[in-house]
Amino acid sequence: TDAELSTRMKTFAEVQTERLDQAERTVLIKFPSKLNEKKLLQYLSSHGNVRSHFFFENRGINALIEFSEKSSIASLQDAVGIPSASEHHVVPFKSRLFTFTLKNPVSQHVEETPLHLSPQSHIPVKDLIQKLCLADSISSQMCILLNEYQLTEENIKLRFLACSLVRDFTRAYFPDSTVKPFGSSVNTFGKLGSDVDMFLDFRDTGKHATKMPKGPFEMEYQMKRLPSERLATQRILSVIGDCLDNFGPGCANVQKILNARCPLVKFFHQPTGFECDLSVSNSIAIRSSELLYIYGCLDSRVRALVFTIRCWARVHGLTNSAPGTWITNFSLTMMVMFFLQRRSPPIIPTLDQLKELAGEKDKHIIGGYDCSFVSDLRKIKPTKNTETLDVLLGEFFEYFGNFDFRKNSINLRKGKEVNKPESSPLYIWNPFEQDLNISKNVNQPQLEKFIAMARESAWMLQKEDKTQQMIDKEPWGLAALLIPFGKSSSRRMKNRMKGIGSETIRSLLDSLKLNNANSQQKAVGK
Repeated sequence: TDAELSTRMKTFAEVQTERLDQAERTVLIKFPSKLNEKKLLQYLSSHGNVRSHFFFENRGINALIEFSEKSSIASLQDAVGIPSASEHHVVPFKSRLFTFTLKNPVSQHVEETPLHLSPQSHIPVKDLIQKLCLADSISSQMCILLNEYQLTEENIKLRFLACSLVRDFTRAYFPDSTVKPFGSSVNTFGKLGSDVDMFLDFRDTGKHATKMPKGPFEMEYQMKRLPSERLATQRILSVIGDCLDNFGPGCANVQKILNARCPLVKFFHQPTGFECDLSVSNSIAIRSSELLYIYGCLDSRVRALVFTIRCWARVHGLTNSAPGTWITNFSLTMMVMFFLQRRSPPIIPTLDQLKELAGEKDKHIIGGYDCSFVSDLRKIKPTKNTETLDVLLGEFFEYFGNFDFRKNSINLRKGKEVNKPESSPLYIWNPFEQDLNISKNVNQPQLEKFIAMARESAWMLQKEDKTQQMIDKEPWGLAALLIPFGKSSSRRMKNRMKGIGSETIRSLLDSLKLNNANSQQKAVGK
C-alpha cells in the first residue's frame, strides 16, 4: 500500500523521533473491571483529542491512549487522585500510569460489544506448524511465520512508551536526557515477546556545545569530574536503578549489573509486560541497529528469511536465550545478511557500498572506527535479483552446510569470504569495530551442530514430496523443518537415514578427526 511505502522510506532517525514524540503524548490505563469503550473515549476526549488507542491483556485489561497534544496529559493528571493509603503507604510519584474504576458499575448490565485485544506475544510453535501446513507454498509459509512473529504497531508503541516512562525519571536529574530503544525493538527484526534494550542518552546536551554564543566569554557548566567515563556511567545507572526500584510504579526485580563490560540495569516493567535492559548510550550499537533497519527495509525477502532461520535455529537448540557457546540471534542475522550479499545478483549491498553512498550528514567516526553509511533509503538502487523465498531458504542451508568455516570468515563490509584472522571456529567480523569477532563465543561442537542441521534441512527440502505429505496429513516444507529432527515420523526418519544421515555422521566424524589432527599439530607446534 502507499501508506506502507511511505513509512518504509523514512530514515531510521525520522522513525525514532516520530515514535519518541508519540510516546510523550501517551498514557496507560488499567481497568480492574468491565469497561465500556465508548464511555471511556467520551470521557478522555474531555481532556483533548485522542489520536489513537488500543487494548491489551496484562493482569487485566489495559488501554494505551495516544493524545494529539501533550497538554491533554497534564489536564488528565489534574483530574486523577492519589490512591488512599489504607493498607499501603504510597510513593507519591505521579506518572502516566493510571487505574480507572467505574463509580457505579450497576448500570453496566447492558450487553456490550467485546473489546478487541491486541496480542502482545506470538503463538506457540506447535500452533504455527498447523497454520503453515495450510499454506500453498514454502514462500507463503515464510510470510505467515513473519506475520505471526514480527512486532505489531501496537507492541512497538508499548516499547517506546516503556522508554518514555523511564525517561520521566532520568529527566528529574538530567532534564535534557532521552531514553531510546535500540536493537531488536527498532531494527525491524524484533520478535513479539523479546526484551526491550534501552539506553540513556545525554547527547542533546552535546548539541548546545556546538553553537558557541558570540560574546567576550568562553562559558561552560561546572560539572563533577570523574577519572573515567565508565565510572560516570556506573554512578548514573546506579542512581537511576535505585530510583526505578524505590519509586517506579510497576518496576520489579531491579538488578544493577554495573561491573559488566557494558554496565546495565535490568528490570521488569510490569505495566507494559517487558523485561528491560537499560544502559548508557552506546553509539556503535545504535549504528548496528540502523544498518539492520536499512537492510530490513530494502527488500521484503530479507526479514522473511531472517525470521524463518531464527525460528528454525531456536527449534533445533542452535540458539538459546541464555548466554553460552551457541550462536546468538545477532550472529545468525549477520550470516543471513552475508548470504544475501553473496547471491547473484546480490539482494542487499555490502557495507562498503553503503559507505560510498554516504553524504556529509552520514559521516560518523566513533572511537576511531568509521561507522559511516547512507541513511536515505532512496539513494540505494533496488536489487535485480528475483529469487523466491523458498529458493533462498534451500540455498541458505546449502551455502552454510558447505561453507569452509575452517579457512574462511564472514565479512559484511566487503561481502566476501576472507581468510580468518584467528582460529575461532566461527569468525564473523563486527561490521564497525573491525578488530572484533561477534561470534567469538561459539565453540566447535556448536558450529558442527549448525552445519549438520543446515545439511539435514537442505536435504529435506530437496527430497520433499509435498503432495504425498499433504495426502498423508504430514507437515511439509517449512513446517517439517520446525519439528526437532528426532521427533519426525518414523517413515521419514528411515528415508533420511538412507541419504544424508550417514553422510552427516561421516562428515561429523571427518571434521572431528580433522580437529584432532589440528589440535595434535598445534600441540606439536607449541
